[in-house]
Amino acid sequence: MRHDLTDLRLFVNVGETLNLTRAAERTFLSLPAASARIKNMEEGFKARLLIRQATGVALTPAGEVLLKHAHAVFRQLECLNADLQPYASGIKGRLRLLANTTATNSFLADAMSTFLAENADVDIELEEKMSGDIVLAIRAGTADLGIVAGNIDVDGLDVMPLFRDELAIVTSLNHPLSKRDAVQFVDVIDAYQFVGIHPNSAIQTFLEDIALGLGKRLCQRVHVGSFEAVCRMVEAGAGIAVVPRACVARYSRPEGLHVLQIKDAWAQRDRLLCRQRGRDLPRFAEEFIEHVRRAARVG
Repeated sequence: MRHDLTDLRLFVNVGETLNLTRAAERTFLSLPAASARIKNMEEGFKARLLIRQATGVALTPAGEVLLKHAHAVFRQLECLNADLQPYASGIKGRLRLLANTTATNSFLADAMSTFLAENADVDIELEEKMSGDIVLAIRAGTADLGIVAGNIDVDGLDVMPLFRDELAIVTSLNHPLSKRDAVQFVDVIDAYQFVGIHPNSAIQTFLEDIALGLGKRLCQRVHVGSFEAVCRMVEAGAGIAVVPRACVARYSRPEGLHVLQIKDAWAQRDRLLCRQRGRDLPRFAEEFIEHVRRAARVG
């Protein structure tokens, strides 16, 4: 029974797309060639790997096992390439990192830029996701590292504390709330208009879930693309906003805003760095972990 890396790469692409045509295109194979490779793998393993459906394919239990091992093979190849980098030229390491909105808009940008400047042979693929989705991706092995909220179930993962952030409300200096130091979130949800970051961001989804749990919904006047833009809109009087205190401090004109504490317990949030338990990572990934932990402490 012999299967090459093209077979495994094809099957990884099948697992990611659940569509044999798209998987064949990703693997630079014709559809008949891809189908033949899948058939040969099924015959070699003496097990059915895929279930053909009208809208694509689904993995059988045997297919799920093969996908897991295929991911492991390519992770080990990444480690091999990374460990051989000192002895070769032209080989680049790649790190897949998932993080929430707060991390991507605060210390992480600076931490990544300094790390990349010091490590020209490493690329980092950063994607913003909700904490629950990040944990699922780390468990599945489709990402190397994740930064998640402390209230998420991380059972089975290796976890390191990074930092604690606090969500706060910001208003303009002439807003009615500017005379107060702290509020309960329920008291402001439907009393004022909000400025928010883009609707699909992790923090926006989190706040909308909080409001829904209180039987209310945010009165969202405008969405913008960054916390910097949120602060500018609030300072101009477009509404109030919920942002991490660290992002307020990084705003170019923090003196133009009034900051209120949110008295709800969920406003205090621990941030954790997680990885798959027992998984070997390349040396550059371990160095990135230490770099990020130092940056989080400083930030």
